[in-house]
Amino acid sequence: MARIDFGGVTEDIVTRDEFPLEKAHEVLKDETIAVIGYGVQGPAQALNMKDNGFNVIIGQAKRFTHDWERALADGWVEGETLFEIDEAARRGTVIQMLVSDAAQRTIWPTIKACLNEGDALYFSHGFSITYKEQTGVIPPDNVDVILVAPKGSGLNVRRNFLSGAGINSSFGVGQDYTGRARERAIALGIAIGSGFLFPTTFEMEVYSDLTGERGILMGALAGVMEAQYDVLRANGHSPSEAFNETVEELTRSLIRLVDENGMDWMYANCSATAQRGALDWKPRFKEATLPVFKDLYQRVKDGRETKRVLEACGAPDYQAQLEQELAEIRDSEMWRAGRATRDLRPTEPARTIDANTKGVGGRASN
Repeated sequence: MARIDFGGVTEDIVTRDEFPLEKAHEVLKDETIAVIGYGVQGPAQALNMKDNGFNVIIGQAKRFTHDWERALADGWVEGETLFEIDEAARRGTVIQMLVSDAAQRTIWPTIKACLNEGDALYFSHGFSITYKEQTGVIPPDNVDVILVAPKGSGLNVRRNFLSGAGINSSFGVGQDYTGRARERAIALGIAIGSGFLFPTTFEMEVYSDLTGERGILMGALAGVMEAQYDVLRANGHSPSEAFNETVEELTRSLIRLVDENGMDWMYANCSATAQRGALDWKPRFKEATLPVFKDLYQRVKDGRETKRVLEACGAPDYQAQLEQELAEIRDSEMWRAGRATRDLRPTEPARTIDANTKGVGGRASN
């Protein structure tokens, strides 16, 4: 492992240089990797491993015709590399549980009955194992239980793989029956195309992941955007102006600068007025939201958020309810303005930004 300094705290990181694809092939040469579920993470991880030359099969319930047809369209062959869930699980030596968290609870009895001594049970989320009292997912003692959690959606796991960049992943071991669990986990992380891997536990992964999704990555981001948009509109600003100042400039300009060189560099490449305002208001937003994040983390840790997920996502009418909630976002004025704005974007490729160049971003530097 490479020792990397993260802001004064060192961590052990596994890179593709020290654990190359060839080593992953050696570790997994006798494995049949059964990817269970062809919904969100399943297609990306399966296709990446297939492209990297690993022995991969798919387990997908045929009655869910959309996902089954998608697997066929992606080149998986029924009866050869595409099977019903129980058949794939029987054939696999690594069983990747990539159905939704709520669905894992439903299919677990089927998966458990198909496990053989020495198999590896693989997860990309710590949910089912950490909250086993609620999910009932309790692995037998004679299998490895491992975790590889890409830090991005399945769409970006695939996109980053195709671009050659990879996506960062965490990895962990919940149970090491064979003595090879850690090596298997790292090899699978390399196989799916991870840029680098950092160690975690099932508990820490799910606590951070659920907090992040409900917080800054999705819930908080959408809520803060709506609040600012509503204030601008209430004060007479047009939908176009409100959307551009709330979303477009963030996603098309400023966040890209943060990605390239950090928040301080983004600040340094905005106007003096923008810098001053951001520095003055940042503490107020932190003070206002810190109690919310503390409450959120506690709800994640004590299982209340898990209870909510299992009850809501397991309901028979969940898909209809979900579509209604998403439609409320999609049909809101803010995101209708977003569609119009995206249609107006120029098609020319974005220019490359030099880290030493000043005056780039959403505003000119003063």
